[in-house]
Amino acid sequence: MISYLSKERQESLKKELEELKKTRRIEVAERLLRAKEYGDLSENAEYAEAREAQEALEIRIIEIGELLRSAVVITRAEKTDMVSVGSTVSLKGKGEMKKYVITGSTEAKPEEGLISNESPLGAALIDRKEGEEITVKTPAGENHYKIVKIE
Repeated sequence: MISYLSKERQESLKKELEELKKTRRIEVAERLLRAKEYGDLSENAEYAEAREAQEALEIRIIEIGELLRSAVVITRAEKTDMVSVGSTVSLKGKGEMKKYVITGSTEAKPEEGLISNESPLGAALIDRKEGEEITVKTPAGENHYKIVKIE
């Protein structure tokens, strides 16, 4: 599945990656050097902790790098008549209006109205048009919505 990122999130990840590579790697390397000075590495808790920190750091660097290489940056398209990633959608369901922005899974915050294109609601909205009615199956049951507006 394709990963989507907003331009802001892409920039945030680039900054984090630079910080990890330029600052955190040096800090962890210094911790390893200090820990080695304590002697026998087989019984050296400081060394073991520093190695674990180094491993976690390198894993995070790889994760961010892969995400940045493979992600599609969401651009705010001109007005479209179909829901896509980046769309803001107004829905009417159970007598109330709700507004959601369709994002990639790494940026989803449902409590803030940011839903993933991979979530049940997000997936049901993709490629739908204003005026359409959808049914979304969730663990809590079925919910029915009408798409009122796409921005």
